[in-house]
Amino acid sequence: MSLRQWLIDLMLIPGLSGHEGRVRQYLKAAMAGLGIASRTDRLGNLIATLDGDKDAPTVMLFAHMDQLGLIVRKIEANGLVRVERLGGVPERALPAHGVLFCVGEGRDVPGLIAHKSHHATGQDEKYKVLPYPELYIDAGFRSADEVLAAGIDIGTPIVYAPSVTELANGRIAGTSVDDRAACAVMVEVAKAMIEKKTRPTIHFVFSVQEEFNLRGAVTAAQVLMPDVAIQLDLILATDTPDMAARGEVRLGGGPAISLYSFHGRGTLNGTLPHPAMVGLFEASAAARKLPLQRSAHIGALTDLSYVQLVGQGVASIDVGFPMRYSHSAMEMCDLADLEQLTALLVEALPRIDGGFSLDRDDYL
Repeated sequence: MSLRQWLIDLMLIPGLSGHEGRVRQYLKAAMAGLGIASRTDRLGNLIATLDGDKDAPTVMLFAHMDQLGLIVRKIEANGLVRVERLGGVPERALPAHGVLFCVGEGRDVPGLIAHKSHHATGQDEKYKVLPYPELYIDAGFRSADEVLAAGIDIGTPIVYAPSVTELANGRIAGTSVDDRAACAVMVEVAKAMIEKKTRPTIHFVFSVQEEFNLRGAVTAAQVLMPDVAIQLDLILATDTPDMAARGEVRLGGGPAISLYSFHGRGTLNGTLPHPAMVGLFEASAAARKLPLQRSAHIGALTDLSYVQLVGQGVASIDVGFPMRYSHSAMEMCDLADLEQLTALLVEALPRIDGGFSLDRDDYL
């Protein structure tokens, strides 16, 4: 199967944080199809190991399976549903969007986030963003009993209605590009690495709950105790007018590495990559004549910032693909960027051999 098809399939599978089972089952079957066995830990991380050179540093390559969304908080007597946010759901992007109540395979229920009729909207309301507690979902039910009979109850997970839209120039928009695009790349990388005679031991980890608390991958890292951790995730594209001042990452400009990330809202954490890893990806990009964009930003965070602190410390770096419109129902990526990211990783991973130093003093 092609990278494009992995991506489309994965974008259409609902998997809210803490409810990643369907995504996990798909990826487990995909890895099994490559001949790579996998296991699931108690938190839900899917771990598949490809053994390699025992003298080389071990690598944890990971991407998160989960997506952000909503949780049922209250069912009104008239059948309307109130919700809590799970993850960084932008309130201003919610009204009038379709959603899916994830009741179970073949039993999911569509609904929509209500948007007050324009003809009844006063001047003071036209430019107001409603706080999510004031929003409600209408799934067509006439009573709370009908809602419950459909399998929807307090705690039921809700995601944006899964969608994929193929646009011009190989660009793809839709739900959960973050981080299903990286999951698709991981499967392609695994397929390529099977054929490599020289490689380190690679733990492919499809992690959980990144959108919830950024710590799902930590559980896997505590067991695997890798020497190197490479997280695959979005890199904020800055090539639209509203993002131009934030950096120089272009959609369609190729894969990117993060040189600095920090999240100042609610948590003081981030990632400064290990110099060995920066050098590795710069050298690999040059060897394959691939573009390599660079990012430094505040306001976004990955669970690598916690994985890097496991044990005596893990040599870490965020590597990713440019993406527009993060956390909306229509995120956008470029298929060519994903293909080049795959090529970059396939070049870089075998370079982590028995002589690959993780001593920071070797990179002064």
